[in-house]
Order: sequence, then C-alpha cells, then structure tokens
Amino acid sequence: MTSLATQSPNEAREALRVLVVDDEPSITQLLAMALRYDGWVVETAGTGTDAVAAAEAFRPDVIVLDIMLPDFDGMQVLSRLRQAGELAPVLFLTALDSVEDRVKGLTLGGDDYMVKPFSIEELVARLRALVRRSQLTRGQGPSPILVVGDLVLNEESFEVSRDGELIELTSTEFELLRFLMRNERRGLSKAQSLDRVWSYDYQGKQTVVELYISYLRKKIDSGRGPMIHTVRGAGYILKPAE
Repeated sequence: MTSLATQSPNEAREALRVLVVDDEPSITQLLAMALRYDGWVVETAGTGTDAVAAAEAFRPDVIVLDIMLPDFDGMQVLSRLRQAGELAPVLFLTALDSVEDRVKGLTLGGDDYMVKPFSIEELVARLRALVRRSQLTRGQGPSPILVVGDLVLNEESFEVSRDGELIELTSTEFELLRFLMRNERRGLSKAQSLDRVWSYDYQGKQTVVELYISYLRKKIDSGRGPMIHTVRGAGYILKPAE
C-alpha cells in the first residue's frame, strides 16, 4: 500500500477502499491491478468467510461481491455484513443473469449488479457512482476535479482544460487521459492502458494505445511544454511540464 506521504494530491484525495470478493483468482487479480492503477486501495477475498472477516478489518468504501462462492454464497455474505452493521455499498458481480437473481440481490441490500463477462471501465464507473452516492448521503462527496500542473479534468462535466484553455476530447481520449492523470508520475504499460480503458475482454491490439496517445499529445501538448512522455520498456507517463 502506498503511504499518503508519497502520494500525489490526486491519490491522497482518491484513496478509496474496495473489497473484491471472487473465487476466481484471474478475476480478483485483474480487478485488483486495474483498480490499484486507478488509485484505489484494494483488498481481496476468495470465500464468503474471508469476505466477512476482510470487511470487518478493512472497512471498505465499496464491495465487489461474486454470488457463487465455495463456502456460502454472496447473498449470505451480504446478509451477514448488513447484520453486522456494514453499510458499504455492494456491487454484485456474477454469471447469473436471470431477472429473479437480480431482484433477489437488490432486495437483500445490494446496490448494483453486473454480469460476467464485464467491462472494467463500466465496473469502475459504477463503483465510483456508488461511492459518490454513499458519501453524498453522509455529506462527504469527493471532488470530481483532477489536477496535474496546469491540466484540469472534471469527471462530472467531462471538461478538460490546460492553462485555462478548453480542450475537446472524444470519450476514449477522455478515459485515457483520466487514467494517466489518476496515475500521475507512474509509468503505465500499453497493456495496462488497454485493460483499463478498452476493458479486459477487448480483442484489439496495443497499437490502439499508441494511436490514442498520439491524439492526446496533439491536443494536450501541442505548442506547450510536454506532459505525456514515453518511457522506454514501460509505456507512458504523465507529469507536470517542466
């Protein structure tokens, strides 16, 4: 876990805590990697028993909960968490897609429901929406503004500006820039960007990342001090212009 003393202002403000519960290691590893690179603090569990214990010790802001677990199912996990006073919003992540399953999960106190296979970008967006609603209820809503040097991105209005000048971006350019800004001064590989922005089941090639980085550079860096840099063997990094 990164200490707050070494975090960027964006990281310190966005240190949201998420508990990911799934008995498939490939799913928990994928989500943990994507969420950590998005600035989250992540804890994982593979069973219902571990999930209940982890929620008590970790105190997450939001929980991703698989329904099909090896000891007892996600519905029972949620029931035990609510009985214990755990109020963190829960997003069910499951292969079960019937209307009955959705209704049951939401009736028991779940807050959202996604079916596998899923888009990581959509899942992260839904988690942030759940946390925002939860925090607004308590009067603690996080700021939607990301700032790196003279570059400003508003997650709610989808506006981007540099040195006060508005910059028009497509939705994909916006998501890629947001990913870079959330990971200010971190080298991000093309594979990480592909997984985070284009979703884990995207079948395209990493060259699409190169293409969109070139688009961003033309819009963000053209005529200004460069902020987006290529790191040999690592990918790309965004930092304030020198």
